[in-house]
Amino acid sequence: MHRPGTDPLNVQMTDVLCDFCHSDWTADRPMVEGHHGSVICGSCLTVAYAEVVVADLDQRIPSYRCTMCLEEREQSAWRSPAHEEAFICERCIRLAARQLERDPDLPWSAPR
Repeated sequence: MHRPGTDPLNVQMTDVLCDFCHSDWTADRPMVEGHHGSVICGSCLTVAYAEVVVADLDQRIPSYRCTMCLEEREQSAWRSPAHEEAFICERCIRLAARQLERDPDLPWSAPR
Protein backbone atom coordinates (compact mmCIF):
# COMPACT_ATOMS: atom_id res chain seq x y z
CA MET A 1 0.00 0.00 0.00
CA HIS A 2 1.16 3.51 -0.64
CA ARG A 3 0.75 6.49 1.61
CA PRO A 4 -2.10 8.73 0.35
CA GLY A 5 -0.72 11.44 -1.93
CA THR A 6 2.31 9.41 -3.05
CA ASP A 7 3.69 10.52 -6.41
CA PRO A 8 3.58 7.30 -8.50
CA LEU A 9 6.55 8.58 -10.53
CA ASN A 10 8.66 9.20 -7.43
CA VAL A 11 7.80 6.58 -4.79
CA GLN A 12 10.09 6.79 -1.77
CA MET A 13 10.74 4.05 0.77
CA THR A 14 8.66 5.84 3.43
CA ASP A 15 5.74 6.09 0.97
CA VAL A 16 5.32 2.30 1.19
CA LEU A 17 3.18 1.12 4.11
CA CYS A 18 2.48 -2.36 5.45
CA ASP A 19 -1.06 -3.31 4.47
CA PHE A 20 -1.55 -4.98 7.85
CA CYS A 21 -0.31 -2.36 10.36
CA HIS A 22 0.28 0.72 8.13
CA SER A 23 3.87 1.15 9.35
CA ASP A 24 6.38 2.86 7.05
CA TRP A 25 9.00 0.86 5.25
CA THR A 26 12.32 1.78 6.85
CA ALA A 27 15.82 0.38 6.53
CA ASP A 28 15.36 -1.62 9.75
CA ARG A 29 11.83 -2.87 8.93
CA PRO A 30 11.90 -5.71 6.40
CA MET A 31 9.00 -5.87 3.96
CA VAL A 32 7.80 -8.41 1.42
CA GLU A 33 5.88 -7.25 -1.62
CA GLY A 34 2.84 -9.03 -3.00
CA HIS A 35 0.78 -8.13 -6.07
CA HIS A 36 -0.07 -4.58 -7.11
CA GLY A 37 2.02 -2.94 -4.39
CA SER A 38 0.69 -4.85 -1.40
CA VAL A 39 3.28 -5.41 1.34
CA ILE A 40 3.64 -7.07 4.71
CA CYS A 41 6.26 -6.05 7.24
CA GLY A 42 8.42 -8.50 9.17
CA SER A 43 6.58 -7.77 12.43
CA CYS A 44 3.16 -8.62 10.99
CA LEU A 45 4.60 -11.63 9.19
CA THR A 46 6.04 -12.90 12.49
CA VAL A 47 2.60 -12.78 14.13
CA ALA A 48 0.86 -14.30 11.10
CA TYR A 49 3.41 -17.12 10.88
CA ALA A 50 3.24 -17.84 14.61
CA GLU A 51 -0.56 -18.04 14.61
CA VAL A 52 -1.24 -19.80 11.32
CA VAL A 53 1.82 -22.00 10.79
CA VAL A 54 3.35 -22.66 14.22
CA ALA A 55 0.23 -22.68 16.41
CA ASP A 56 -1.82 -24.13 13.53
CA LEU A 57 -4.81 -22.02 14.50
CA ASP A 58 -7.53 -22.79 12.02
CA GLN A 59 -8.54 -19.29 11.05
CA ARG A 60 -10.72 -20.06 8.08
CA ILE A 61 -12.55 -16.95 7.04
CA PRO A 62 -15.39 -17.40 4.57
CA SER A 63 -15.12 -15.49 1.30
CA TYR A 64 -11.85 -13.66 1.84
CA ARG A 65 -9.41 -12.40 -0.72
CA CYS A 66 -5.72 -12.48 0.18
CA THR A 67 -4.25 -8.98 0.23
CA MET A 68 -0.90 -10.30 -0.99
CA CYS A 69 -1.80 -12.63 -3.89
CA LEU A 70 -5.24 -11.11 -4.59
CA GLU A 71 -6.79 -14.58 -4.86
CA GLU A 72 -9.89 -15.86 -3.14
CA ARG A 73 -8.79 -18.65 -0.83
CA GLU A 74 -10.36 -21.38 1.24
CA GLN A 75 -7.30 -22.15 3.35
CA SER A 76 -6.47 -20.70 6.73
CA ALA A 77 -5.51 -17.03 6.82
CA TRP A 78 -4.37 -14.33 9.19
CA ARG A 79 -6.53 -11.24 9.49
CA SER A 80 -4.93 -8.01 10.64
CA PRO A 81 -6.27 -7.05 14.05
CA ALA A 82 -5.66 -3.39 13.19
CA HIS A 83 -7.14 -3.34 9.68
CA GLU A 84 -9.87 -5.94 9.30
CA GLU A 85 -9.90 -5.69 5.51
CA ALA A 86 -6.33 -7.07 5.30
CA PHE A 87 -5.88 -10.85 5.03
CA ILE A 88 -2.88 -13.00 4.18
CA CYS A 89 -3.40 -16.63 3.18
CA GLU A 90 -1.26 -19.43 4.58
CA ARG A 91 0.44 -19.92 1.21
CA CYS A 92 1.55 -16.27 1.10
CA ILE A 93 2.65 -16.40 4.75
CA ARG A 94 4.97 -19.30 3.93
CA LEU A 95 6.25 -17.70 0.71
CA ALA A 96 6.95 -14.37 2.42
CA ALA A 97 8.74 -16.10 5.29
CA ARG A 98 11.00 -17.99 2.88
CA GLN A 99 11.78 -14.78 1.04
CA LEU A 100 12.79 -12.91 4.20
CA GLU A 101 14.81 -15.84 5.58
CA ARG A 102 16.82 -16.11 2.35
CA ASP A 103 17.97 -12.50 2.47
CA PRO A 104 21.34 -12.46 4.29
CA ASP A 105 21.03 -8.71 4.91
CA LEU A 106 17.84 -9.06 6.95
CA PRO A 107 17.84 -10.23 10.57
CA TRP A 108 14.47 -11.98 10.22
CA SER A 109 13.65 -15.61 10.90
CA ALA A 110 10.34 -17.41 11.14
CA PRO A 111 9.08 -18.31 14.60
CA ARG A 112 9.57 -21.97 15.54
